[in-house]
Amino acid sequence: MANSAQALKRARQAEKHRVHNVDLRSAMRTKLKAVDVAIEAGDKKAATEALKAAVPHVDRLARKGILHMNNAARKKSRLNTAIRAL
Repeated sequence: MANSAQALKRARQAEKHRVHNVDLRSAMRTKLKAVDVAIEAGDKKAATEALKAAVPHVDRLARKGILHMNNAARKKSRLNTAIRAL
């Protein structure tokens, strides 16, 4: 456990940041799931629209370092490939 006032503050901040990042990742997964549902239904137009909504969110998380750049690129690429295969 933290022994100084500075370390206590950093621990508090780290927990706040962790909770915020979890919320952001959860929102991203929800958006990606909407794309998957549209792909499963075979609705190319809905899948494309859902992907357009999800990509900026994925890019933002990658830019902030919450998601690795390669991980974001892989997610976008796989969804794009699945939509093109419809």
